[in-house]
Amino acid sequence: MKMRKSILLASMMAMCALNATAQTTNANDGTQVGPAMTQATEKVTWDGFDMSWENGSDRRDSSVFHIPFFTPSILIDCNATHSFNSPIDHTVIGSTALARNDEMVISAINVGGDFTYGNARGRIMTQFGARSQVVPRNDLSPYRGQYNLADAYRYLDEAYVGYHFKNVLYGGINVDFGLFMSYIGLNSYYQEENWEYQASFTSDNTPWFFNGIRVQMWVSKTLKVEPWIINGWQSYGMFNQLPGLGCNVTWRPNESIKLLTNDYYGTDAAGLIGRHRFHSDNSFLIRYYKGSPKHGINKAAMSATADVGFEKGDGVNAFTSSATKGPAQYFGSWMVYNHIWFAKNKLGWYAGGGWMTNPGRYLVLAPTGDASPFPNPYAPTANGGTVGTHPFTENPGDQFTGWDCSTGLRWMPNQGVEFKVEWVHRESSVPYFAGTGGVTSPSGYSTVSVAGSGWTPDLVRSENRVIAAFLFRL
Repeated sequence: MKMRKSILLASMMAMCALNATAQTTNANDGTQVGPAMTQATEKVTWDGFDMSWENGSDRRDSSVFHIPFFTPSILIDCNATHSFNSPIDHTVIGSTALARNDEMVISAINVGGDFTYGNARGRIMTQFGARSQVVPRNDLSPYRGQYNLADAYRYLDEAYVGYHFKNVLYGGINVDFGLFMSYIGLNSYYQEENWEYQASFTSDNTPWFFNGIRVQMWVSKTLKVEPWIINGWQSYGMFNQLPGLGCNVTWRPNESIKLLTNDYYGTDAAGLIGRHRFHSDNSFLIRYYKGSPKHGINKAAMSATADVGFEKGDGVNAFTSSATKGPAQYFGSWMVYNHIWFAKNKLGWYAGGGWMTNPGRYLVLAPTGDASPFPNPYAPTANGGTVGTHPFTENPGDQFTGWDCSTGLRWMPNQGVEFKVEWVHRESSVPYFAGTGGVTSPSGYSTVSVAGSGWTPDLVRSENRVIAAFLFRL
């Protein structure tokens, strides 16, 4: 009996040790591969690299949980923000991180984790809070056909199952099916992994999620290649008849440098089968200084991202306007951030910003309220078929250029807690941000009709705001 107990105890300790050596999940580029990758019989891509400094990556070096077959994950994101435009309805325009001004907001609560059993793997993360309303709103694919996909998936941000093929290439191959995070735009969907809180235009106007299949191929100690077959560009469903195709290539020659490219091709204009979209997203990250972890400046790093893309066909013509093919419809943007850590890596200061142009506005985050251009499923013939009576237009040829800058301080007393204070300035070439009058009604309440009142949404070309955020992660 004692021998059986000893064998059982030894087995449990071995399983706990195996789980403890697993990598923590990097939600932005999917580097978590489960305990199967840590076995001595298989090599590990990026083995021994410190990636906690990277913008858009998990800053923890390990999980506090050591449970066989399952690694839990709990994230809480709360914020309070003030716009100096002081909109009467407290509504934030043009952000997926923020929703309400001058209020304390639970932006996101994410609970779930990673499952591993042998080579089988899976991940599920729920999402509750304001982002479960703000982000799915930007996917119009649920308007096609029956069943409300936006509500069906609203409270999930990640949910996939997969299999790890061992001893293939350098570190194996993962094949995952389901809902997973996008890497386009560098920033992670989870604010706990980003340097800045309010993402620059480049990141906030590109997808946060994909629904489909991804294949992660660990080609060498420094290289990962990841093809995708997905429903479309941040779409739960499919807009036309063809799936979207994409690929991520990430190269880390050492732990101080990261280069990646994400490239996408699809048909994502509802009902316009002949309109095709291409997008290329490219980032470079470098930790250019690493000092003593106990004195002075501990480390310093920079991230730079540049995107270019276009739509072509069915009335639009990529980068040049044409009398026969239509106006130019493309996307060009960049963003740069610098981050310095000090006080034993418990304090951080960052600054940066970016620029974006998007003729046709096909990737611009649409205003809400009475300025919304989205279809109205409850009254499809009213207001020209849109929710708002004064919609922000997204027609071919409509121009939009924006730029932003921000700076902030981070206090990180431990790996699971962060307090952040940030100042942000944003401008656009056309009225876009919420002004003092808001975008809802003369009183600011959606229960008040605007019909016949002469009132219009108060959109302005710039805004300044401060943000305070509390972030928690286990």
